[in-house]
Amino acid sequence: MPDLPTPQDAAEATLFSECWDAVLSYADLCTAGSATARQLASEAFSHGIREVRAAEGDGKGAGRRSRAPRLPRIPLLLTAVRKTADTWESRGLGQRLDPDLRLWLNSEKAARYTGPPLHRPLALRGLRDMQEPDAALLWLAEAEAMPLPAVARRLGLDPESVAEELAQVRTVFRDRCHRNHLDTPLDAECRRYARLLDAVTRSPGADTPEDLSKHLATCVECAEAAACLRLGGTGLPGALASGVIGWGGLAYLERRRRAVESGLSRAVADLDEGAPVPEEGKVRIGRAGLLVGAGIVSLLALVVSLGAFDSDGGTVRDESAGREPVGDQVPPVEALPSATSLPPKPTDPDSGPSHSESGSDSGSRSDGDRQSDKQQGKEPQGDSSSSHTGDPTPTKSPYCKASYDLVNQWPDGFQGTVTVTSTKALDSWRVGWKFRDGQRVTQMWDGSFEQDGSHVTATAADYNRSVPAGGKFGVGFLASWQGYNSPPYDFTLNGQSCTDVS
Repeated sequence: MPDLPTPQDAAEATLFSECWDAVLSYADLCTAGSATARQLASEAFSHGIREVRAAEGDGKGAGRRSRAPRLPRIPLLLTAVRKTADTWESRGLGQRLDPDLRLWLNSEKAARYTGPPLHRPLALRGLRDMQEPDAALLWLAEAEAMPLPAVARRLGLDPESVAEELAQVRTVFRDRCHRNHLDTPLDAECRRYARLLDAVTRSPGADTPEDLSKHLATCVECAEAAACLRLGGTGLPGALASGVIGWGGLAYLERRRRAVESGLSRAVADLDEGAPVPEEGKVRIGRAGLLVGAGIVSLLALVVSLGAFDSDGGTVRDESAGREPVGDQVPPVEALPSATSLPPKPTDPDSGPSHSESGSDSGSRSDGDRQSDKQQGKEPQGDSSSSHTGDPTPTKSPYCKASYDLVNQWPDGFQGTVTVTSTKALDSWRVGWKFRDGQRVTQMWDGSFEQDGSHVTATAADYNRSVPAGGKFGVGFLASWQGYNSPPYDFTLNGQSCTDVS
């Protein structure tokens, strides 16, 4: 294990505390067990902080404009997790990583992040080209999904004007991405569409010409550019996470969003406690700094939550019997706080195809079978998968409420979440729903899945089986679509219909 960094002052202690939650959350996605996640997060955090300090040391006395551009702390530390995972793979420690991550690390997709700069993802290049305080504002608001008052407090900004400043920062990011897109070595067709893409994305209400739409469906680089350039679109968080983090970016977004919505995020918790927002004109640690007073309070809380790493330094216990929630464990760093803001522990989201449930059914039905499902009626009658899932025929009962959220959508794919509130206490659960348009689930977190035709059944993970009366739970997933992407319907919980579906 590397020597772990110690905060140099109260402000850095606060930043460590806030960044550690994000690092541990992503490290947990990348690994095969909770203890392994702590080891990966600790090693990556150490390397990342040293990189930050080295960059800041090189820039001292040289002026702000001469400092080499770099990412804000959180995305920089998240990329350190990915780089450390790659180091593990090259050192023969790949068995500790998620199987799908290992495949990705050895693919051309991963090579884009370390290859020639002009071929790296556009969002990564655009964020790096911005002033660090601007980039931090964009990342916290879009990728971390923090409420703007919390962002203002984190960065020491005026809460009354932070929304206006965020709009300006989005425009700066768009301009950087547009310039970088034109600088990218493009083939003749992509260059022919580049200026049209710029014009279409500048106007939120502009229609995309059919030929450009077809091109975006087949060209990865131009589709990335469209997500970064569209000011009025909803794809910016996904473009940032996928472009900067790479593997597991969308699943990381979902975790952070759930942490904020559930109140587990440290920033939201501080906001709820009514901590004072910095007044305009007070001393700040740079534009992206925090108040020293807030840092001292955080440092005191940090002392209470200190925990030492296992004395054996690197032994990973057998976790085949199941993984305990990472958020309930003390991180292996004396200088780091416990991960208080980690959302409910999901399974590895991007490893869906490695589970036995996610592979057999999705590939066993022919195109003719799926077309037959659609031709038999847009409103499927009955439950054709009852023998497959073991669910009885649904009965109407005020048993649950279910809601569906389309988080993000792109050509031929989308990310969604299903959230359920149960009126009864549960020892375990199965949630079912149906798709109208032939959508196919490819990956799922916070549960495992089976799909038979239009019917999807999500089953609880080991760590979230128990639900109290009135409790809320859910799953997130990635899926494919063609033609239409209507919302799912006919939600059930343990075979009983949810009556208030929204």
